[in-house]
Amino acid sequence: MPADASSERRAAIRTLVPVLLAVLPFGVVYGAVAVQEGLTVAEAMGFSAAIFAGASQLAALQLMGIGAPVWSILLTIFALNFRHVLYSASLSRHLGAFSGRQKALAFFLLVDPLFGAAEVRAASRRLTPTFYLTYGVLMYGSWLLATLAGASFGRLIEDPKAFGLDFVLPVYFLGLVMGFRSRGAFYPVAATSLVVSVVVYWLAGPPWHVSIGGLAGIAVAAVIGPQKRVSEATRDTSAETGS
Repeated sequence: MPADASSERRAAIRTLVPVLLAVLPFGVVYGAVAVQEGLTVAEAMGFSAAIFAGASQLAALQLMGIGAPVWSILLTIFALNFRHVLYSASLSRHLGAFSGRQKALAFFLLVDPLFGAAEVRAASRRLTPTFYLTYGVLMYGSWLLATLAGASFGRLIEDPKAFGLDFVLPVYFLGLVMGFRSRGAFYPVAATSLVVSVVVYWLAGPPWHVSIGGLAGIAVAAVIGPQKRVSEATRDTSAETGS
């Protein structure tokens, strides 16, 4: 094994280990919640293998649990993972040493910690396939093992409420939503979604309250967004002219 390849692998492992200490418990929780929501161990593993995105997987479980339509689940996964398009655009500048197949694998393995590690690595030296793929493959394998451990453990839990597993998804979903609270139109959009979803829940029941409430919020965001940008542009112009 060439010395440089060996050092690249060691560097990738050193960078990854602290991240795994935070990621692996999250994977165990996902696996446990997945089987409590009705997935088999194989289905929970397949979810992790195909999607490989903890936030999206837990959000999808929440929607599946209330019987949301497939299109709503897919839209949620797409929206939560859209940032990876931006990650890929930024990271592509550093993949000059990667072959076509290595690039394809690199983009499949791309998750938040790997993007951060790759950007930091590329800032000081050339990003090599050895470093990137060692980090990515080990993280992918560790996520699958964590899912397996959680799913196997979850099957043994007779009363999930005793461990608070029935409360994990609602709290996690609320945390995702509140992560956008600093945006200007957050409160009108969130309030509209809340009111519409509650009304639809009373009138039609689940799962339509989720989809229709979400669409109502999107409609309000579409109306408020352009108006807000026009208002800001007018204010900036006024400031520049001194009026």
